[in-house]
Amino acid sequence: MIQDKDIYDVIVVGGGHAGCEACAAAARTGAKTLLVTHKISTIGEMSCNPAIGGLGKGHLVREIDALDGLMARVIDKAGIQFRMLNLSKGPAVRGPRAQADRTLYKMYMSEELKNTKNLEIKEASVEGLIVKNHTVCGVVLSDGKTIQSNAVVLTTGTFLNGIMFTGHQTSIGGRVGDVSCVGITPFLKDLGLNLGRLKTGTPARLNGDSINWNILDRQSGDINPKAFSFLTEKITNRQIDCGITNTNEKTHKIIRDNFSKCALFSGLITGVGPRYCPSIEDKLVRFADRTSHQIFLEPEGYETNVVYPNGISTSLPADIQDEFIHTMKGLENVEILRYAYAIEYDYVNPQELNHCLGVKKAQGLYLAGQINGTTGYEEAGAQGLVAGVNAALFALKTGKEFYIDRSQGYIGVMIDDLITKGVDEPYRMFTSRSEYRLVLRADNADARLTDLGYEIGCVSDERYSVFKQKMSKIQEYNTYCSSKIVSYPEIENAGISVKHTGKKTLKDLMSYPDVSRETINRLDEKSKNVDEVTFEQVEIEAKYSGYLKREYEDIAVFKRDENLKIREDIDYSKIGGLSTEMVQRFTKVKPKTIGEASRIIGVTPAAVTAILGHLKK
Repeated sequence: MIQDKDIYDVIVVGGGHAGCEACAAAARTGAKTLLVTHKISTIGEMSCNPAIGGLGKGHLVREIDALDGLMARVIDKAGIQFRMLNLSKGPAVRGPRAQADRTLYKMYMSEELKNTKNLEIKEASVEGLIVKNHTVCGVVLSDGKTIQSNAVVLTTGTFLNGIMFTGHQTSIGGRVGDVSCVGITPFLKDLGLNLGRLKTGTPARLNGDSINWNILDRQSGDINPKAFSFLTEKITNRQIDCGITNTNEKTHKIIRDNFSKCALFSGLITGVGPRYCPSIEDKLVRFADRTSHQIFLEPEGYETNVVYPNGISTSLPADIQDEFIHTMKGLENVEILRYAYAIEYDYVNPQELNHCLGVKKAQGLYLAGQINGTTGYEEAGAQGLVAGVNAALFALKTGKEFYIDRSQGYIGVMIDDLITKGVDEPYRMFTSRSEYRLVLRADNADARLTDLGYEIGCVSDERYSVFKQKMSKIQEYNTYCSSKIVSYPEIENAGISVKHTGKKTLKDLMSYPDVSRETINRLDEKSKNVDEVTFEQVEIEAKYSGYLKREYEDIAVFKRDENLKIREDIDYSKIGGLSTEMVQRFTKVKPKTIGEASRIIGVTPAAVTAILGHLKK
């Protein structure tokens, strides 16, 4: 085979959202990094919906940003509609979301990578791995050429043996216009990894000029849009509206009458699709009593007429799509620019991975994104960052590992869920997956993670300096509010109802549900000049102090179990009191801690107690 003269520290395979974050993170951490992608022109491509963030997902993007990742900065530049979801609810479940101009997002992501030190980009197809003594040390290209490295990160998305379905018509590819990757799967199987098949899909694309917008309800962005990145001072992009339409009984009848032509129900697709982003035909089965489903018509950019109809992903034939799409209000005369399709692809059971997203059965190999059974740009990007940092740490022989536990971030929740529970459907992040939602808020992601990232080397001095200044301002104002006494006459004059007379601090008053910032400003002249971010952080701590105290106590108990390490060479079959089933479950996952062992699906408290007893001996 022809050898490449260069030897890289890290090679990242795939230029999607996981790959972009992985290669940038590895390079930031000091590794000489190569990104290999099918097409340089599709780096950062938004293959499905033109949006970033949402409930749970927005938390992940903020955490990526706290670790100096790219996604938040890019969407702040490319966003065309920003909304803070659940704004009327508590801060724990609020989630930033933004629609993107697809072209701008891809352009700005490419610019970020081109300006990243230590990073090279190569257009080629990877069809194999160089494996020596169960250590991965490079890749094999489709032309037979090899490139050596100390670590490899696979971020293949839906391209591993990807097959696209429109009705009973199939085609090979990872998405429209791109080929599948067929060579890597045999190498993964040779390493002894457990693989399966999953399914996802995308809706048709519509010509916005042929939509009757005048008869549709509209959805606007926030008047004062909030940025994703902690470095972005203000969103200045022009905001656009979305349209809202609905399916109806006529739509549903056409779809139901043609279930037999659907790849999902005809047996052609064996992989399981995402529960929380189902196809329209899947919705009609799961929610059979519903007579209508809301569809959001999302423009894909400033300079394009393409519209994304969010909510009608399908694998039905083109002629049936034509028929049912035209039954919806405002779409009676719409032109379909591209028909919807489903895609089935290979994935690796994430229980084959450790907390660093490294493959347990092969050193130097890391996996991130849909190859691990997840769905979504945000989940992919977060995994890519963790995998990229750890690949760099391994390649540079630092002896260090970078991982985030469940009490530190949603990234930690996601990875822990994946490696302990595995997946039987594409995994999607929600705030409900975390036990510590009030601590793990989107607004404080930097306070939780930036120090951690700086210590490991993936956060720049520039970002860290901005972060330290911000935290200093918050601490200063918090100390001030905790000591600033407000007398009862002042409280009474401000219209605040208190149960007990006497002096209270400004922070005490912030904890009252009916006390707003305007009230605090009337009581205290200095508070008028405090910026919104600083005030919000102190106010949240005040209003939720009792709940936060309890969560921190719960976290202390969690940390106790996480600190009880389990040796890698432990033989579970020799532990008394463990059933054969428990031995098999522990041996498969190989938990590193008692806490991790307790979260494995099917593991009983008695089994965990047996391991504890064994460790004490």
